[in-house]
Amino acid sequence: MLDVKDPIVQAALRTACEEAGLPDSLRGCVYPLLREPEGDWPTCCGGGCLPCSSTLVDVAARTLVLLGTPRRSPIPG
Repeated sequence: MLDVKDPIVQAALRTACEEAGLPDSLRGCVYPLLREPEGDWPTCCGGGCLPCSSTLVDVAARTLVLLGTPRRSPIPG
């Protein structure tokens, strides 16, 4: 489990958000995914949600890559 308040994690998350175009104000939506990187991550429901679950998953996965701890199980979708 990652400490999402760790400055290194925050820097990686900020970079991943910028790359995906996810506003800083929505960064907290990624925290649950980072806390359970091997858990069942949500998939897009097709309902036009903002932010889309697939965007949050992409940001979480990219954050883990930037931290050098990529997700071991496949990303849904």
